[in-house]
Amino acid sequence: MQQNVQARRDDMPHILVVDDDSMVCMAIDVYLERHNFQVTLADGGEAGLRALEDGKFDLMIVDIFMPHMRGFESIRIFHERAPTVPLIAMSGYAFANLNSPAPDFLRMTLELGASRCLRKPFTPVALLAVINECLSEARSRRSGTAQVG
Repeated sequence: MQQNVQARRDDMPHILVVDDDSMVCMAIDVYLERHNFQVTLADGGEAGLRALEDGKFDLMIVDIFMPHMRGFESIRIFHERAPTVPLIAMSGYAFANLNSPAPDFLRMTLELGASRCLRKPFTPVALLAVINECLSEARSRRSGTAQVG
């Protein structure tokens, strides 16, 4: 029985979730595990980078604004460390003055290597849809590369 459980876990996509908000991490963890994903949680950028060094991931979900990392630094560094792993950037950053034009931080993450972006709060259905899109695109790239090479 134990061998069946391990084999099943090996087939499950492995997702790294990096966010300093423990409630966000827990909610994502519970939802994704119910949908047959293996999840590793990291409570900030430094913990996420350590996890990235120690494990193999199929996808990363990374918060833009975390302590000890300056905004986009996290997206750039995670993408540089694992350029072939799809990265979903997320942020709940709100501006105090809604009348002034504000930069679109999530759109900027796409230029730094993020595959997709999500604005918090997002629905579980939206999260699952974006994850499935990214994983499907990554599979297509890998099979395309395998056929060419």
